[in-house]
Amino acid sequence: MIVRLGYVAMSMSVSNASPSKTMTATQFLKLEDREAAIRKLERIAAENIHNTLRLLKHNRAHDISMYRCSSKLIPLIGHEALRGWNPMPVLSEAFAELGSYAREHAMRLSFHPDHFTVLSTPRDEVLRNSLDDLDRHVTMLEAMGLDESAKCNIHVGGTYGNKKTAADRFVSRFEQLPERIKRRMTLENDDKTFTALETLDICEKVNTPMVLDIHHHQVNHEEGRDSAPELWPRILRTWEGEREQGSDRPLPPKIHVSSPKSEKDPRGHADFIDARVLMQFLRSISALTPRLDVMIEAKKKDEALFKLVEDVREETGVTLLDQASFEL
Repeated sequence: MIVRLGYVAMSMSVSNASPSKTMTATQFLKLEDREAAIRKLERIAAENIHNTLRLLKHNRAHDISMYRCSSKLIPLIGHEALRGWNPMPVLSEAFAELGSYAREHAMRLSFHPDHFTVLSTPRDEVLRNSLDDLDRHVTMLEAMGLDESAKCNIHVGGTYGNKKTAADRFVSRFEQLPERIKRRMTLENDDKTFTALETLDICEKVNTPMVLDIHHHQVNHEEGRDSAPELWPRILRTWEGEREQGSDRPLPPKIHVSSPKSEKDPRGHADFIDARVLMQFLRSISALTPRLDVMIEAKKKDEALFKLVEDVREETGVTLLDQASFEL
């Protein structure tokens, strides 16, 4: 099994390269000239996109071919104070350059809209905002010129007092999504509500790939039932038919990995990854899985990736292929 490693949004190694610079709504509203304030937002967004490109160049230098973009590239997008604002024409060239670099160097990019984006909600306003947010994320991927291998990952959401009703509501809303959005989606099990098994059941109903989060599964599962390796053959099948950017080559399934921050905070994310736990899982699925992409959700971002590679180097049966991938 060939394993590629990636990380989320920020680099601990590249200075002054935040892709999430912003302006608060309060700051925006204090500016008397609204048009000038909007131009300032657009300049910040362009800088965020440019910094993302800088991070992709950093990634290339370290053989990192998988990266999750910040969902905060465009500050205040979707805020009621900016209703009617469409920054995409101004940012189209910057997004196109970013996507061109990713395609040229075969990089797998993705988004993970935040926890306010939920399709299981019973509130109409939250649903409208969630649908708008998904549309914005997909629009950014389209502006990069990336095909449907570039995904948006979300959780099923809250239970709102009745898990079955919430799940049914999610399925109904998901099936009504525009095809251009639906084909970009992946679903992930969470650490408090929908378990890996419950999320997998929904993925199979709506025919969308599942991203297994092994840390979430550790802290949210039914004791004695449905271990991650047992679920893996079904999870693999949800990825069937997915293809890499611009090719007929199968798109590797993706998992998320993080480690508990402490015994008192088992759901919190630690700075680094416990390689032993990850390797135990990887060995349990290696016979079934030719290629796997692992997104690291540790607090130390790319530093955690580099440390994980060093830790994996000491494992038996592992061959490093480059600075960010190995064969098991």
